[in-house]
Amino acid sequence: MDALDSVVDPLREFAKDSVRLVKRCHKPDRKEFTKVAIRTAIGFVVTGFVGFFVKLIFIPINNIIVGSG
Repeated sequence: MDALDSVVDPLREFAKDSVRLVKRCHKPDRKEFTKVAIRTAIGFVVTGFVGFFVKLIFIPINNIIVGSG
């Protein structure tokens, strides 16, 4: 019985925590959704620019390395 309790208790605790989390969650209103969407878009753009500039710097360096060999 002790072995069964050691398996069932963590599952029961996880289920309780999951129910508590779902009860605390709420659907975002329009203002909150807009904020999150804008910040996500800014993150995508910044990541894209960083990748672009890294590639822009890497291409000439790669051509120098490969071109000299």
